[in-house]
Amino acid sequence: MNHNTPLSPRPLRHLADVQQRVLTTAQLRARGVSGADVTTRCRPGGSWQQLLPGVFLLRPGPATTEERLHAVLLYAARSPVTEPGVPLQPGGDGPHAPQRYADAMVTGLAALALYGFPSAPPPGSLDRVDVLVPRLRRLRSTGCVRIVRTPAMPQPVELAGVPVAPVPRALADAVADLTDAGVVRRLLTEAVRGGHCEPAAVVRELTQARLLSRPHVVDAVDSLLAEGRAIAEDRLYRMVAEHGLPDPVWNVDLRLPGGPSLGGLDAYWPDHAVALELDTRAPRHDDDIWSEYARKREQLERLGITVVHVTPKKLRDSAEQQATVVRTALMAAGDREPAAYVVVLPR
Repeated sequence: MNHNTPLSPRPLRHLADVQQRVLTTAQLRARGVSGADVTTRCRPGGSWQQLLPGVFLLRPGPATTEERLHAVLLYAARSPVTEPGVPLQPGGDGPHAPQRYADAMVTGLAALALYGFPSAPPPGSLDRVDVLVPRLRRLRSTGCVRIVRTPAMPQPVELAGVPVAPVPRALADAVADLTDAGVVRRLLTEAVRGGHCEPAAVVRELTQARLLSRPHVVDAVDSLLAEGRAIAEDRLYRMVAEHGLPDPVWNVDLRLPGGPSLGGLDAYWPDHAVALELDTRAPRHDDDIWSEYARKREQLERLGITVVHVTPKKLRDSAEQQATVVRTALMAAGDREPAAYVVVLPR
């Protein structure tokens, strides 16, 4: 195989092969290729081409999606590491040079497409690929790269060799450029339905990005929270059924006889004075440790009612462990002082 041999597009699992076809000026120099040789090969009709400043594709023809992703990461990465001793093999099946994309990861719509979001367009159809970098990096958007800066880089998720921003961050970066309310709502809903993350994590990122001042984003968040709560309630029903817990009364409001409401609960075991509440709070600027949840819990526990708080994430990731917590609270009821009498009403 020579430099003029065209390569057919391959799926992302073959990204290691792509790493032999897309290289930076520094990587080429480490392999003994001079700047003059690079210039000669990249002339019109030549066997190589420059995709981005300092990034080259070692074959003619349009870049594939994976070559494009690799190129934007090489452009944005801080000093990608390679082994100088690895021979130059454009498209060959020889040894692959280990590479890291320090301080760079794909985000926005391209990242959501890699996660498999149905509403996200394929990365190859995007005019630009968003790349997340530290705020102080000296980089500019150019060509198919749009630089997105952040004061604190998240831990990337590796998808088929591509470092990708976590879903909540990728969503926030995508939403920042979207004005179509329907698209925003679909993306946020798919994040929860697909099990990629919980609503609270999405709202936290949108809040930090100062996007909740946009009416179409606020509407999408309201739909997201409703969707997330419905999914969490379904998980709660399954947890009780699948782990052999006694049936509670569902969705009730507790009151003192002749007194005010003590608050609503998602599940309550009257014979054991054990209450369960789904903590589906969305982070807000005015949220503090003495939230409504904390005040309600303190009031109920003063009346001798044990309160178990469960988050949607815990229900998703460790339902068996949460069932054990509830079972322990039920079993401990016999060792406690009788709880105060309360009235249980449908909510």
